[in-house]
Amino acid sequence: MSAGLMNKLKWGEGIRVNGVSRRTNYPVAPGDVITVTWEEPPIQYPAQEGKLRIVYEDGGILVVDKPPGMLIHPSRQKNEGTLANLVAGYYRKTGQNGAFHPMTRLDRDTFGLVLLAKNGYLHALLQQTAVEKTYHALVFGGPERDRGVIDAPIARRPLPSLLRYVGPEGKPSVTEYRVLERRGQICKIALRPVTGRTHQLRVHCAHMGFPVLGDPQYGTEDSQALSRQLGLKHQMLCARALEFTHPLTVERMAITSDMDAEPDG
Repeated sequence: MSAGLMNKLKWGEGIRVNGVSRRTNYPVAPGDVITVTWEEPPIQYPAQEGKLRIVYEDGGILVVDKPPGMLIHPSRQKNEGTLANLVAGYYRKTGQNGAFHPMTRLDRDTFGLVLLAKNGYLHALLQQTAVEKTYHALVFGGPERDRGVIDAPIARRPLPSLLRYVGPEGKPSVTEYRVLERRGQICKIALRPVTGRTHQLRVHCAHMGFPVLGDPQYGTEDSQALSRQLGLKHQMLCARALEFTHPLTVERMAITSDMDAEPDG
C-alpha cells in the first residue's frame, strides 16, 4: 500500500482495531481484528445509465467492452456519454461504492476491453502487475512475414497536433505482430504492444506500410478508399484479450472481448 493511500486511511479513520479507530503505530495482540475501510471520494461528473457491456466483474475489478466512438474519461468539452459516466451509473444502480480507475486506456475509436479497478487500493496493486494486451486489427495490405517485431521509436508532433510519428528522436517503442488471416487487400493481424506509447499500434502499422483500416489520421489514400468501400465508420482496432494476475486472488486471468475487428461490428 502506498504511503499516500496509507495517510488517507490513517487521517480518515479508515484503520480500526476491534472497531476502534487507531493509528499505524498501535500495538496489536493475538486475536485482535484489524479492518481497513477505503471510502472513495464522490465523482465530479454525472452518473448515467446506459448500455454497458460487462465481460468480467468481481468485488475489486471490472472489465467492460468499450464501443468505438466513446471517450474513456469526461473532459471540459464533453462531460457526459463517456465510459466513466456509464460505469458510475452502473455502480449507482447496483448499489456499489465503486470508483473509476482505468488500468488500460483506449483511443476514442479503438474498441474492446478496458480493465478497471473499483478502488484506489486495487488500482495501486494492479499497477504493480504486468497486464499483457492483445489487439486484433484489420489492416490494408499486410506484412510480408506472418509474424515479427516492429521496433521503431515514436515521437510527438509539435503542438497543437496530437499525432505521433516514427523518428530517431522518439521514445523506444516495440510491437509484436502475428498474421491471423489474409483476404486479398485485407489482412487480419494480432498485435501485442511491448511498450505503451500513445497511438503506438496505429503508428507502427502505418510506418510498416499496412495502416489500420478506417484510421483517418494515419491511413493512406488507398487504405481510406478501401475503408469507404467497406462502409467503415471507425478504425478496425479492437482490444481483444487481456492477461494478468489478479492482485487479490493471485489467480491468472485470461479475458477475451465479445467484440472483434470485423466490418460488421
